[in-house]
Amino acid sequence: MPSISARIPDDERDELEEVAALLEEDRSTTIRKALDEGLSRIRIRIAVEQYQSGEISVNEAARLAGVSLAEWLEICRERNLTTQLSPEDIEGDADAATEL
Repeated sequence: MPSISARIPDDERDELEEVAALLEEDRSTTIRKALDEGLSRIRIRIAVEQYQSGEISVNEAARLAGVSLAEWLEICRERNLTTQLSPEDIEGDADAATEL
């Protein structure tokens, strides 16, 4: 597994130590989990923004977010998302969903 290094402020280091203690894990494991969760949240945020603006379809948003179509639809429901998709976009999404 490759290694990376990063400089973080003292307060973030202290928070990292606190969370690692709460999880009863070492710092490296806690950092990997935080990075994984953070990247996932960023992918979802970007997918939400692009989907809401009508830039991408349902299937594209699910792919961008790194989740299944069912999980994406749940995210949409939780966030009350709406979009300006054309009937052709919806038809294409429906066709793609049946192929899954």
